[in-house]
Amino acid sequence: MNFKLKIWRQKNSTDKGRFVEYLVKNISPDASFLEMLDVLNVELTRRGEEPVAFDHDCREGICGSCGIMINGRAHGPGHGAATCELRMRAFQDNETIVAEPWRAKPFPVLRDLVVDRSSFDRIMVAGGYISAKTGGVPDGNAIPISKPIADQAMDAAACIGCGACVAACPNSSAMLFVAAKVSHLALLPQGQPERKSRVERMVAQMDAEGFGNCSNNYACEAECPKEISVSNIARMNTEYILAKIR
Repeated sequence: MNFKLKIWRQKNSTDKGRFVEYLVKNISPDASFLEMLDVLNVELTRRGEEPVAFDHDCREGICGSCGIMINGRAHGPGHGAATCELRMRAFQDNETIVAEPWRAKPFPVLRDLVVDRSSFDRIMVAGGYISAKTGGVPDGNAIPISKPIADQAMDAAACIGCGACVAACPNSSAMLFVAAKVSHLALLPQGQPERKSRVERMVAQMDAEGFGNCSNNYACEAECPKEISVSNIARMNTEYILAKIR
């Protein structure tokens, strides 16, 4: 398969940036999007040109570092998959593909397709943890938890912090990310000691980072590679109101 690529190139956070066009040929339809970028970078290196910078690590849809806007969609076409899981058979032969970084003020571009998502780290530091000393794994698992609650907590905990929810939201809201982190700990008995302070601190840090508010667009849920439900946002709002009342 052959493709025409329009890729955002930006030297650093102060550079204006621009789209640059490239042609890639003889790409296997089974190749991942990142493997296609690898092929492009090998060719660019051979020509003495600067390769395209992009984030990746596990390449298995686990770490969440590979996020790219592809043809205007976070992680590209398809549903419930990260960029590294996207196969080139999802595109048409000779199709033009536009690749750009997440577009959000709290995610400044570092270089090309790489953005700084340390704002998520600071939100987690603000309250995304528990202090309960449960001992080893057997001790923690000894606490009875009903199946429905355990399922809800695990579904929320599936969030990999890729930032697709922010990139897809017209307000650059991080509500789905924060809600997932607040929800999965609020649902479990181990998360009760910080339950009130957690949601207050994490929401305050989210606002301080400059993320927008939720306007029920639901684009976050639609583009989330782990299919995190917006019902978690409702739960977080409830947690926040109760924390303020108490």
